[in-house]
Amino acid sequence: MDQQPIILQPLSAEHFAAVIALGNRVHGDGYLDDASMLDYFQRGIKDDINAGVVALKNEQVVGFRLVFAPEQWQADQWTSPELWPVPKAQLGYFKCNTVAPELQGQGVGGLLLQRSIEGLKAQGARAGLAHLWMESPGNAAVRYFSKHGGQLVKVHPDKWNADSKAGYTCVRCGNDCHCHAAEMVLCFA
Repeated sequence: MDQQPIILQPLSAEHFAAVIALGNRVHGDGYLDDASMLDYFQRGIKDDINAGVVALKNEQVVGFRLVFAPEQWQADQWTSPELWPVPKAQLGYFKCNTVAPELQGQGVGGLLLQRSIEGLKAQGARAGLAHLWMESPGNAAVRYFSKHGGQLVKVHPDKWNADSKAGYTCVRCGNDCHCHAAEMVLCFA
């Protein structure tokens, strides 16, 4: 059994290709590409603080957490600001948490979440918002986020349908995604 430790590092450009490959393998083709990766990376930095993080094992990316700093993301039809416990100016956004399938269930996601929370707090966030994939096997995404204190705000049917018609291939539905998103908030302070 491989006993190499998991090393957490701030997300950087040197990780982009591996993050894109892992994201597309876990979430479906077209989930990440070069343009979205750069955009997401830049949104995670505020006041020279980078809240994005990668998990490395044997110098290979085995997990990542993409986050957007407060005020570096837009509320849209899939968000419910009137139900949030903090103002949007104090709310970070958890874009994506991904762990290689062979390491899922071993605490890597929790390590990534905690490190990204540290970054978001340093950027002035008091909470983080996420859209969790409710059709994940056994609803693992919602269970994971709830275990760490996330609270359900609202369920949004067909959240990723437009993306699936524009090139994203959902691992469950293909190019006509009808998966539900659980809008959830995790308070830090």
